[in-house]
Amino acid sequence: MAADAFMPLGGATLQPFGHRDFCLRMPNECKPIPGPAARPVELDMPMKLLVAQVNTDVNSEIAPASDQSLYGTEEFWTYPTNKKGDCEDYALEKRRRLHEAGVPLGDLLMTVVHKPDGTGHAVLTLRTRSGDFVLDNLDWRVRPWGDVDYRFVKRQQESDPGLWVSIEPDTEQLVSAVEK
Repeated sequence: MAADAFMPLGGATLQPFGHRDFCLRMPNECKPIPGPAARPVELDMPMKLLVAQVNTDVNSEIAPASDQSLYGTEEFWTYPTNKKGDCEDYALEKRRRLHEAGVPLGDLLMTVVHKPDGTGHAVLTLRTRSGDFVLDNLDWRVRPWGDVDYRFVKRQQESDPGLWVSIEPDTEQLVSAVEK
């Protein structure tokens, strides 16, 4: 298994303000997970099928709509209402459905990224023994995080969904040789 199959995590960072407000409204969604950290889920065929189905279902059931048009504010994290929502609403709904199907919350991590055009976006990261995978409302595929053309910024901690950690950029130095 390649080391780059897993997001390189950094230190603690601020949670997105929309998530902070979500936690204030729904504190049970953001409580620390009791007990020792569990090993990530196994990405076997039943898990692959479940995750793909949830990703496809949520993407097809919810119509895109901005928080401004739905709630009159720029950022409002919540479960989709009236079959409408924006990126974090899709991700929260996927998180809820997968957890209801038995996937531990510590393996379902809200994640903030920047799209290639620089705009902010939220996706759900599925943590598995095989690596980290992305469920995105802009893509019907469930893909390894390294195959997604986003700059990953931060995600929830595995042991406490109310806390966030940074995702470190690839800092590997390029080394080249010049022939004489």
